Amino acid sequence: MLTLKVLSLLLSYPEAEMLEALDEMAGIIEQENLLPQAPEKAVLALINSYRGKDLLDLQADYVALFDRGRFLSLHIFEHVHGESRDRGQAMVNLLQMYETQGFEMTAHELPDYIPLFLEFLSQQTQSEAVRLLHDAMPVLSLLGARLTERGSDFCAVFDALSAFAGAPEALAEIRQQAASEGDDETLINMDAIWEEEAVSFMGTGDACKSQAATVSPVTMMPRDQNIKSQSRSI
Repeated sequence: MLTLKVLSLLLSYPEAEMLEALDEMAGIIEQENLLPQAPEKAVLALINSYRGKDLLDLQADYVALFDRGRFLSLHIFEHVHGESRDRGQAMVNLLQMYETQGFEMTAHELPDYIPLFLEFLSQQTQSEAVRLLHDAMPVLSLLGARLTERGSDFCAVFDALSAFAGAPEALAEIRQQAASEGDDETLINMDAIWEEEAVSFMGTGDACKSQAATVSPVTMMPRDQNIKSQSRSI
C-alpha cells in the first residue's frame, strides 16, 4: 500500500528527494486507487502545490506549522499523554509492535511520529493497516480538524486517512473542539506546562514492562484538555 507511504512523505519534513519524486507520488495515488474521489483529488492537489516551490521556503513553512506548538505536533502520544510517564509506556508498546513485525526504524524519530507510523502501516496488509489506523483516528482527526480550521492544505492527508480507515465515533465533538479552541499558546506558557507535567519520558522500573498482548499499542483518545479546551486549560 504505497499510498500510505506517499501520505507519510507528505507529512515529513520536505527534502529535495521528495520534490524529485512528485510525479511518482501522484502516479501511486492514482494507480492504487485506495482513496475515494474527493480525498484523492485533495491529496493530488497537495502534491501539486509543491511544484515550483523553493525547498527552503517549504521547510520554513513546515516548521512554522508543525513545530511551533502542541496543537499540530506530529507525535501521536503528545496528544494523548503529554509528557507524563504513560507516554513512555505507550512508546515502549508501539516500539515492540514494530520490532515484532520486523520493522526497523532508520530515522531518528520517536515511534509515535506520524510519518513513521504511516510508513510502518504501508508494509502491513490492508486489513491490519485499517485496524491500527482506526485506533489512532481520534488523534488524527483532531489534527485534521485543526488544519482545516487553519486553512492548511495538509488537512488533505488526514481526510484521506479518515476515508481509508473510517472516522472516529466522536468526530462531531472533535470538529467542534477544533472550531472553538483558541490559539496555541504552548511556547508562551512553556514554563507553566513543564512545571505542571514533570518530564519522565520512557519511565523507570516496572513502568517500562509490556502491557498485555490484548491491548492495542495505538488505542487512544486525545487528552481531555484537547477534547474540551486545551488553550484555556494552558
